[in-house]
Amino acid sequence: MLARESRLITAEHFRSTMRSGHKANASHLVVYLNRDESNTQARFGFVVGKVVGGAVQRNLVKRRLRSAIRARLNSFSVDTSMVIRGLPGLAEITWDELNAELDLAIAGASKTKIK
Repeated sequence: MLARESRLITAEHFRSTMRSGHKANASHLVVYLNRDESNTQARFGFVVGKVVGGAVQRNLVKRRLRSAIRARLNSFSVDTSMVIRGLPGLAEITWDELNAELDLAIAGASKTKIK
């Protein structure tokens, strides 16, 4: 579990991150990255809808994503807000594939502006 101060809590935080940040796609996930200088700590949110699978699969995906972000927590600056949205098939990929896609999407979101 991520600490409360490391999580995006309100719908407005999710919306502002997704609308005004950078976006990058991978095969099974989408990363939205926004820099907000008012943040005192990097914050993360996860969106895993029913297209990913049933409740068991969605919760598995969220646990795996939280664990992957927790391992990278020190690599983000304090002004970072990030939303990670799961796409169909995310529940079936391996841990190594998930980490590779997440790294690829984060690197892409660091460079690309949403149009």
